[in-house]
Amino acid sequence: MGTPDAIVLFWFRRDLRLHDNKALYQALQRGRPVLALFIFDDDILATLPAGDHRLGFIYKRLGEMDKALRKHGGSLVIRRGRPGQVIRSLLEQYPIEAIYCNADHEAYGIERDAKIAAWCKRAGTAFHTSVDHLVMDRDEVLKSDGTPYHVFTPYSRRWRQVLSREHLREHDPGQLLALVMEAGEKEFPGLEALGLAAADLEAPPLRVDKEVISAYHLHRDYPARQGCTRLGVHLRFGTISIRHLVKKALEWNDTFLNELIWREFYAMIMWYYPHVVTRAFKPAYDRIEWRRDEEGFLRWKEGRTGYPMVDAGMRQLAATGYMHNRLRMITASFLSKHLLIDWRWGEAWFARLLFDYELSSNNGGWQWSAGTGCDAAPYFRIFNPASQQKKFDPQGAFVRQWLPELDSARYPAPMVDHGAARKRCLQVYKEALER
Repeated sequence: MGTPDAIVLFWFRRDLRLHDNKALYQALQRGRPVLALFIFDDDILATLPAGDHRLGFIYKRLGEMDKALRKHGGSLVIRRGRPGQVIRSLLEQYPIEAIYCNADHEAYGIERDAKIAAWCKRAGTAFHTSVDHLVMDRDEVLKSDGTPYHVFTPYSRRWRQVLSREHLREHDPGQLLALVMEAGEKEFPGLEALGLAAADLEAPPLRVDKEVISAYHLHRDYPARQGCTRLGVHLRFGTISIRHLVKKALEWNDTFLNELIWREFYAMIMWYYPHVVTRAFKPAYDRIEWRRDEEGFLRWKEGRTGYPMVDAGMRQLAATGYMHNRLRMITASFLSKHLLIDWRWGEAWFARLLFDYELSSNNGGWQWSAGTGCDAAPYFRIFNPASQQKKFDPQGAFVRQWLPELDSARYPAPMVDHGAARKRCLQVYKEALER
């Protein structure tokens, strides 16, 4: 077979699936041979260890996709490097008439894509992006005056009003997957060839459990129960379609749907207010005098604060790359309010360990807990870890699972008194806001 006159390049990023992948479907619809690409981005990998568990998850998933494509006569092209350079190289090697990919909502991805789109325009190659990682595009859920929402409840109300059947349309590639080219690479590359190493943590399997989702509103706050879906990592890397999950949530559980809308809300905030990555949403909160307590931060990271609910959550995170959502709020509130340690320190620690780390959601959750974010969460809301344990782990099943020394002399006394820490926090926040 001769070389085709023109082909299409599809670039996988945070959309690691073949079914209901909007931009992939659109690329296949052109009817041209499609070169399917994934790039291990050196700009991102420079910040991660070679055996990072997220990289292990991506590598495993790409192997599964490559195997599926080979059944259709195609394969994945796997490259490592800087995306702009990799794509320029492929444009020199192949007669690519158009590039398709799904859009990013974070600053790095937006800037990267803008540069590549500008270069493609000069080269005469079309560059198309689609909204696939989220249901709504940035300008679809706005206030009547055209400005973005700052508060979740009215945003979610408007999101539900805007939602249409078209938003949730399934994109089934069917037999069009046969258009994906066999790129001449006889086998999937090994970890060493990509400069990666084996990871020591496994992500939870992809399972959309009707029983769990249907009872989500009843059990989601109790960490000892199997009340959460554990689908965060699959949403993060797009191994499941958000449209599929929203359809199931509409059918099975409104509280679960609300959690998916929170994800969209934080993505919208990051689109419009990218300064939140490094600063408080509300400038006044950047005046808070955080304590540079390295020892306190270490005890928090290692789960040695003397507050069982905090410590159990931190140890769960270190051991599994996952933390129950209720524990995320408790541990974040403890660091930023009990210890008065900068929320950005904690956000960075979660970013290092969480399988499902997504900048917009992680940032939004941390600023919510610290009281510095966009939503109407008062700074004087301070979780009492002991009360939280009594309410959400009353039998102590969760804390004992992660703290085997809990009832012994080896477990430390609380590093701060809740009442005194609360009083100090209120005073420091009040002084910052009055300046």
